[in-house]
Amino acid sequence: MHRRDFLTGLLAATSLALLPGGARAFGETSRLVFAHGRHGGNWAPRRNALRRLAFEIGNRTSIAAAPEEKVLELHAPELFLHPFLYLAGEGPIPALGQSELDNLRRYVTYGGFVLCDGADADGAFVRSCEELFAKILPGQQAGRIPPDHVLYKSFYLVDHPAGRTLQRPWQSGFVVDGRLAVVINANDLGGAWARDELGSWEYEVRPGGEAQREQAFRLGVNTVMYAMCTDYKEDQVHIPFIMKRRR
Repeated sequence: MHRRDFLTGLLAATSLALLPGGARAFGETSRLVFAHGRHGGNWAPRRNALRRLAFEIGNRTSIAAAPEEKVLELHAPELFLHPFLYLAGEGPIPALGQSELDNLRRYVTYGGFVLCDGADADGAFVRSCEELFAKILPGQQAGRIPPDHVLYKSFYLVDHPAGRTLQRPWQSGFVVDGRLAVVINANDLGGAWARDELGSWEYEVRPGGEAQREQAFRLGVNTVMYAMCTDYKEDQVHIPFIMKRRR
């Protein structure tokens, strides 16, 4: 079964279970709505980041993304209505309860995708995410995502991870059933994406300036495309188009 078909069936079944008797409307299912996880620490250091990413996704791809994300507790059943979960923070994630751990384990096991985005300078949030998912997925440790992974060519050809900073020249992640289910970025993607209500960029991007900001958006687009389509770009039919764009 194609992962998108699997997710469609899973989300439909879950939404029916959540709704009261007689209420069977699914709402607006034609647009991607990011889930923004609320943990016990500073869970929203770049509050406008996802809004701008959604705008860029809509402008650059065929995916229609809702401008407002859905903020959810990590134990919420409604998490299963959203295939893309964004976890951000400054400082380590406080210890999660068993219901939160179980819900996250089911989420990534059933096909959900998680992007962890560290906004702090010392990498404490990223390290806590690596420890968290190693606990959630017994027997696994965070591994570096290789530069030739399909994530880096799912829409744009991205040479290296970027963000507001360049603290780590790689991203780490966790694989579930051959699928990259968790991506962990230490470079503050949200800081590069965030724009204020007047349309100005909220944070400077260093050391690469606006070119680096563009790389951060391209990486964000690629991450969303991978989360929606996984490894379709590995099909041989796509190789000529990738090589043409590279030239």
